[in-house]
Amino acid sequence: METSFTLAQVPLNRAGTVSAIDWSGMAAPEARRLRELGLDLGVGVEVMHRARLGGGPIACRVGRMTVAMRRNVAAAISVALPGAAQ
Repeated sequence: METSFTLAQVPLNRAGTVSAIDWSGMAAPEARRLRELGLDLGVGVEVMHRARLGGGPIACRVGRMTVAMRRNVAAAISVALPGAAQ
């Protein structure tokens, strides 16, 4: 069973798959950067690190790269986690 979370909610070190992206929920330069880095539906992602302060950036593995993004951008990305309970 798969459960969907936003990337901002995914627990640390849990691998999942991008199930939806709200491109309109982020600024055009941020959306363009993430597309150029390969973020798209079906891509594997994993949250590697969160800033200690609540609104700080999140470091995620996207495919084989580590990408830092703002928390509001991560909240626009839905991730399916296999075997997770909401």
